[in-house]
Formats: sequence, structure tokens, C-alpha cells
Amino acid sequence: MRRIYPLLLCILLSTTSSFAQTSNADSSMIASIYYEILNHSQAYSNLQYLCKEIGNRFAGSTNADRAIEWGAEALRQTNADNVFLMPVNVPHWTRGRIEYGYFDSNGVRTSVQLTALGGSIGTDGKDLTAKVVMVKSFDELKQLGRKNIEGKIVFFNKGMDPFLINTGAAYGRAYPIRNNGAAEAARYGAVGCIIRSLTTAEDKFPHTGGMQYNDSIPKIPAAALSSVDAQALAAALKENPELTFTYYLSAQAFERRDQANVIAEIKGTEFPDKYIVVGGHLDSWDIGEGAHDDGTGIVQSIEIIRALKALGYKPKHTIRAVLFINEEFGNDGGETYARMAREKGEEHIAAIESDNGGFTPIGFNTDITDEQYAVLQRWLPLIEPYNLTRLRRGGSGVDISPLKNGKTALFGLWVDTNRYFDYHHSNNDVFENVNKRELDLGAAAMASLIYLIDQKGFE
Repeated sequence: MRRIYPLLLCILLSTTSSFAQTSNADSSMIASIYYEILNHSQAYSNLQYLCKEIGNRFAGSTNADRAIEWGAEALRQTNADNVFLMPVNVPHWTRGRIEYGYFDSNGVRTSVQLTALGGSIGTDGKDLTAKVVMVKSFDELKQLGRKNIEGKIVFFNKGMDPFLINTGAAYGRAYPIRNNGAAEAARYGAVGCIIRSLTTAEDKFPHTGGMQYNDSIPKIPAAALSSVDAQALAAALKENPELTFTYYLSAQAFERRDQANVIAEIKGTEFPDKYIVVGGHLDSWDIGEGAHDDGTGIVQSIEIIRALKALGYKPKHTIRAVLFINEEFGNDGGETYARMAREKGEEHIAAIESDNGGFTPIGFNTDITDEQYAVLQRWLPLIEPYNLTRLRRGGSGVDISPLKNGKTALFGLWVDTNRYFDYHHSNNDVFENVNKRELDLGAAAMASLIYLIDQKGFE
């Protein structure tokens, strides 16, 4: 036994030394990633061009066409090994040039800031005027019934819950009203639907977003009021329940058309047919500039490819940056990418998405197995020096969600989202509201996770 102990000690010391060397090498590489991005990043200048020279880029629009061309060229400039387009069929809807609203009460007319919800019909070329019934939920609609709703405009005065520290959860709870409110209101004979914008801010910016109709129920025009105007309307209704509301929407839908996901690759040296994806969505809503949603995710993905190439990094697996088209209005880009991957038999080790704005990164949302989560926790000491201290189970990103198969590890960059819904889907989502350092820190965080997954895997 005495002779065995020295042997075990040697093995232990050798293993510990090997682990330390590996850990030191990993720490050094992650430091190099942060140094490269924080000193030489092109993400901020790319975002400025995308926002100011191209602007908002709703799927199906000519601006989205221009963004696709720009994205492909920006990825070529990173010296990626391969850049190509993946055709995607997308819807084509526009809000038109004219939309306005006001309410009349006791001889006083008050104008409001509103905007059509994505997918809404227009008001048939004329003003829509009716009395208003105010509710906070679908249950209230049901309790009021057709006799109290028919022929009126339903006003859903339900904001995001400020008590929820996780603003994404607050948005998720309020989302069904925006998505289904028009259909539910029409079920009881309403002629129009207006909602309080889904935002944490109190301002005059209305926030748009997607909505859906029920084919078995008549379609009615749907719009979002700014939070300030929603408060004003609610107060006026308490004083005069008989007031009338008027609005005009020029929205209309066209035939679907073809656009594309933009994809760039750094080929793997050992496992070229196994993929690690990083991405965001290239499309935005048609108001504002789509800076935080999701221009930041796009330029961070491009920057990751640039930085890894600049560092001369040779990955084991193929790393892909994917600029997805049409996350906002149906997730056609994400669905198409996942379908093509299945048809080609491609194996995806992991996918990472940035779609929570370009704010300070604090960790990652994870949609992974228990075994993968245990491995990820072992990596925490390597990224904690960069304030990446939080790992949350559940959630990753809309674009990458179709890749979920119980094997592919899905991650969403987790950032401080307290200000995200101030800008989300509004004219306030502009380049000037993005901070360069926060933007670059997000890119470095994702690049570091990609490196760890590539080198260590989840075994």
C-alpha cells in the first residue's frame, strides 16, 4: 500500500496540473477575445450604418432587401470562410403612410399617438368612430358580453406588471392581449380594438407588435396607444363613459415574397459537419430603426466572426453566424433554417441568440439538459471575471427555438433588460439609445461561450 500512495499522488498531481494548464489556456483565450473586441470592435459602426443608412427593415420590405445585401457584405469583410444566402418566404404587410386617432368628450377633442398592430387591417379608407368599452382582460370581455360590446371599440387598458423584475416575463404575461385582443373583441361584436402599448415607459411613443386574427371571427382594425395617451383615455372614460374614439389606419397586406437568411461560416478543423450557431434577426418593425431589436444582435454576431478570424482562431466545429429574416412576423427565418438543417442531416452542437437588446450582459438563459447545465456550471469560474454570473434555466431565443430537439444546447444572451421595453417596437428604438461598451461586452460574452463549447463540448 505504501508503494501505491506515491503512484496515486503522482496521478492526482498530474491531473491537477493538466486541469490548471487547460484552465489557464482557456482564461488566456477568453481574455484575448475580450481584448480584441473591446479594442477593435466594428459592431458599433456597423450598427450605425444599419440604423442610419438602411433604417427599419420589416420583412417583405425593400429596406429588408437592402439589409440582406449589407449583411452579406459585412460578413464577407470579416474574412469568413464562406458566406451564403438561404431563401426564405416571408409575408408582406405595410401600415401605410397615414394613421391617427383622437377622442371627443364634452366638446373637447384630444389627439392621441397610436400605431397599427402588425397584421391589422385598415379602417377601409375612412375614419372609424365609436363609443369605447374599457377592459383589462378577456374575462372582463366575457362578463360584459355582446350586449355591452357590440358596435363599440374595445380598449384593453392592461399594462406590463411593474412588480415583475424580469421585464421579459412581464411582457410575456401581457402579450396575449396584443396578440389575440382584436379577435376576442370581435367575438362579441366590437368594431375596433385599441390596446395600451406593451412598455415599461410612460411616454408618447406607441409600441407596435404582431397580432393574429381568428378566421372564424370578423376582422377589426387594431392599434396600440402610447402609455401616456392610454392613461389619458382611461381618465376621460371615468369622467364620461359616453365619449367617442376615432382612428384611421391605412394598413394592408400583399402577397408573400422571397427574402433570405444571411449565413457565414468559419469551418471546423476536426468536426466540420457539426455546427455552433450564433445569431439575431435582421428584420425589425417598420417604425424606429430596429437598433436594440435586433440590430444589436446582428452586429454582435458579425463581430464574433470578425474577432475570431482576427485572432487566428481555428475552431474544432464549424461556427456559423446566422442573420435570420422575419422573426417579428412569423419566425419564417428560424423555421426555415431548422427545416433545412433537418433535411440536410446537419448536427448542431449549440445555438446562441442575442435578442434582448444591446445592454450590459449578465449571463445566459439556457434551454439545455441537466447534464449540459452541470457542465456549464463548471465553466462559470472562467467567465465570472467578466460579470457573467447568472445562468437561468428556460428560454433562449425565438429564431433558434426551432432547433430544439433535446440534444442541441440553446442559449440566449441575458442582459439587463430594465430599459429594453422603453424602446421595444417603437420610434424610440434608435441607434442613439445603444451604448457602445455594453454592445461590445455582449459580443465578447457570446464569443467566449462559443469558444468554451467548441473546445470542451458537453461531454
